[in-house]
Amino acid sequence: MEIAEVQSIHLYPVKAFQGLAAEAAVVEPWGLAGDRRWALIDAGGKVVTQREQPRLALAAAAPLAGGGLRLSASGRAAVTVEVPQPTATVPVNIFGQKVEAVPAAAEAHAWCSAYLGSDVRLVHLDDPASRRPVDPEYALPGEMVSFADGYPLLVTASASLDALNSLIAEGRHAAEGPLPMNRFRPSVVVRGTEPWAEDAWARVSVGEVDFRVARACGRCVVTTTDQGTAARGREPLYTLARHRRFDGSLVFGQNLVPLTPGTIRVGDPVRVLERRAAGSR
Repeated sequence: MEIAEVQSIHLYPVKAFQGLAAEAAVVEPWGLAGDRRWALIDAGGKVVTQREQPRLALAAAAPLAGGGLRLSASGRAAVTVEVPQPTATVPVNIFGQKVEAVPAAAEAHAWCSAYLGSDVRLVHLDDPASRRPVDPEYALPGEMVSFADGYPLLVTASASLDALNSLIAEGRHAAEGPLPMNRFRPSVVVRGTEPWAEDAWARVSVGEVDFRVARACGRCVVTTTDQGTAARGREPLYTLARHRRFDGSLVFGQNLVPLTPGTIRVGDPVRVLERRAAGSR
């Protein structure tokens, strides 16, 4: 049984906004408590992310008691957003999947639209237990997810980032490295593994919580966005395309689905309970 430990835990109260480090987090069936229960949508109801708006990396959302938020960004007055009453929902298109969510107050829409310079609305996932199922191709019956890209949690390994940065240093865009882990927007970062050991995981425990490893995480243009400046480069996609292309995806990290409830903490042991068959990802 391979044993590693949790190096860090990260929450993203609003999808695509800055992440927050946490010493501990409650694991709910659809993800970490307080993680990506909010998202922005455009005038047509499509979710807006850093793919279209890299400046979202510079916007912050601080959680408040009761589930509300304090939105802030450099040069702008902050605004407080309360959890809206679930009296009416609006349709949200998240990667082609239709989900119902509750719109926030007009002040939140105005703040976000002014920040981005485009018409957007802030919406809240009021009932994650019923609103959005995990992709049925990779899900077990009843598995749900918040506004995360596709799965409740994402785990990455510091040893794999070190290995990737070594490959970047040898390549055409070496000046862009080394890259920090926040490029990959993980939920949990583990240390103490061999590079790419997570590729073989099928089931793991993190402290008191067991997880199913649903599939490897295919990476997109968001990973090329500097989370401190919103500037874009070529890495890590250039190097992942050369060294980590599997089944048409550029892979870094693994998607997790909780099997049991509980709380995870920085320093918790990470144990491999089951491994994938050789050659599967």
